[in-house]
Amino acid sequence: MSISLLLAAGFVNAQSSNVKPSATLAPTQSVAIGSEPVVTGLTFDKKPFQLSSLKGKVVVLMFWTTDCAVCRDQMPELRENIRGWADKPFELVLVSADKRMSDVDSYNAIVSQAVPVKQRFVQLWTGDVDYKSSVNVAQIPKNQLPLTYVLDKSGKVVASQSGRIPVAWWDFIADLL
Repeated sequence: MSISLLLAAGFVNAQSSNVKPSATLAPTQSVAIGSEPVVTGLTFDKKPFQLSSLKGKVVVLMFWTTDCAVCRDQMPELRENIRGWADKPFELVLVSADKRMSDVDSYNAIVSQAVPVKQRFVQLWTGDVDYKSSVNVAQIPKNQLPLTYVLDKSGKVVASQSGRIPVAWWDFIADLL
């Protein structure tokens, strides 16, 4: 991958992972490049979850809401990449910042009719009493959603993006695998 392509996607060379976003994080984004975010809670199927348990895998951590058009539009692309990397050390973690769990349930009911295969990704809800995170989703303006982080196999953030995930990210993630 050429450096010009990486720069176009918002990346520059870095010592730790050879690639990192060039854009600085907005004040509302509380997870810095090189840090290890904390996300714990119960998944939608009520299983305990700790983001730190995914060390050894490349992780895409995405904060979203069901009323975010860009977020919903991104879902088919996420599912395709998950299918393509089924045999790779990759995990997608979606954290819904919806105010009501019923909104997420309604969205998932519609999706389950169109997507017959059980989705292979972790889903959490920020409103769950057990949810804790180093990302203060309540302070993120809606126009910054989805807010997405890429974590390398050591669990450190190597890229962040507010809004649609750039196409070049998928090549970047594939290189991390």
